[in-house]
Amino acid sequence: MIRSWFGGRKQDALPEELGPLGCAIGGALVIDTLGLEAALAAGDPAMGAPEGGNFVVVAVGTARLDGNSQLTRYYDDEDRIVQVIAPPGGGFEAIQDVSIYRPWDSVVPASRSEWERWIGHRGLVGAPEYDADGLLYSRYWGAGDDHADLVEFVETVSDGESSREIQQKCMLYARRIGSVEEMLLLNIEQDLAHAARREGASIEFLIGYGLGAADVQRV
Repeated sequence: MIRSWFGGRKQDALPEELGPLGCAIGGALVIDTLGLEAALAAGDPAMGAPEGGNFVVVAVGTARLDGNSQLTRYYDDEDRIVQVIAPPGGGFEAIQDVSIYRPWDSVVPASRSEWERWIGHRGLVGAPEYDADGLLYSRYWGAGDDHADLVEFVETVSDGESSREIQQKCMLYARRIGSVEEMLLLNIEQDLAHAARREGASIEFLIGYGLGAADVQRV
């Protein structure tokens, strides 16, 4: 993921405040997960409750979802993501959704037939349910029992020194744990740079949870 795109954390930070959280690359967020930890304590989360505290931003990604919504992703050097959805150019007060994701697994299909099994017309990604090592998730995007098309967008990711365009094809699943939903994001990532295209793509599995805007503060 982010470390492989840029080759590691950069030392020189830019002071520009980025996205709805107004956090610069090299700056930090403080994440309060106490409420989430309490809600998950009686359940069986796939990776345990996410850790709170300081989150040092090493890269920021943006993607326009539609005319009224823009996705901003703040990455740290552990490939964790604080994801924010807000109107384009909107500040903290305009935030519509905040969530935190952590990488869980990664798959690199080795052949066309393997890709077809994952993301083909009746592939695993986009089916109404997804069984992840015995944990059953229901599709969050797309109602009904039919196979759903993947959501596609291009994310521009910068580490303050260079930027990359990453094509994303994804599907979101969820399961209920107590009073919260555990999200499973299946994300097919393809760097659009010519050299990277030759290296192929991967399927990333990320586990996430919703947060309140007040749970994420810039230091």
